[in-house]
Amino acid sequence: MGQDMYFFGRRVCFIGAHPDDIELGCGALIAHIVRQTDILCVTLSDNQKNPELKNLVEEHYRSMAVLGVPKDRVILGQFETRRFPHFRQEILEYLIHINRTFQPDLVFVHTKADIHQDHATVTEEALRAFRGTTVLGFDVIRSSYGFFPSFLVEVTEEDVEKKIAALAEYKTYQNRYYFDPKITRATLIRNGAICERPYAEGFDILRIVGAFSCVNK
Repeated sequence: MGQDMYFFGRRVCFIGAHPDDIELGCGALIAHIVRQTDILCVTLSDNQKNPELKNLVEEHYRSMAVLGVPKDRVILGQFETRRFPHFRQEILEYLIHINRTFQPDLVFVHTKADIHQDHATVTEEALRAFRGTTVLGFDVIRSSYGFFPSFLVEVTEEDVEKKIAALAEYKTYQNRYYFDPKITRATLIRNGAICERPYAEGFDILRIVGAFSCVNK
């Protein structure tokens, strides 16, 4: 087994288009790091224009609470679902404000392999808003094509169980295939197999900003 590369951010920002996106793409990682760093989870649409999704906001808060993220570290915006491309400038300004006020060291956002118009818009504007920051892309299985994780983070069995439990809070989506616990676990096992670990959360690299340093002993 190879040696791990250690990385850390004092402030880590997770950005998704809709409630459930962040948990689907990053739930195990959030559970793994939530006690070690300052986390902010930003979702741009609360999906409340759809009457069938009236319980989604509270489900999102409960899901985040399972992962250990308190309500005051969860932001829900009100951009209209499926119309993000029409509000590019507003979304850019929204994310610039997040950057200025939170000043994250690491940002996680949708992979560029995601074809959902809202997801793609969020990623494009995030890369503009957080120009000097490392940005990694997460996968939402229902809408990404050609995604391959090139940045793999080992997680534990406990983290896997918390991700599954967090997704179970979405009663609204309980019949959707991508909420099946077997798919969640299998994805984390598959990512782990790529890097010879039991489980891993997988991301692609959108931007890495780093400095190489060797400390003489």
